[in-house]
Amino acid sequence: MADNKGLWNQIAGNWKQFTGSIKERWGDLTDDEITQLEGKRDQLAGKIQERYGITQQEANRQIDEWADKLKF
Repeated sequence: MADNKGLWNQIAGNWKQFTGSIKERWGDLTDDEITQLEGKRDQLAGKIQERYGITQQEANRQIDEWADKLKF
């Protein structure tokens, strides 16, 4: 996992702003699930891992890739 702690703090602090982008990227997650995550990166990774049947490492890679493309 890349050291994106500062970036992730911005994402978590503005979680509602990014829910649409998350839904776009991981469409199998429900709106309720995304809302309940409240910006918790580890829980997002767990949900992605569970829903898509991928490894934790792959889920974290996808999150890093998604986060790096965000515009603030």
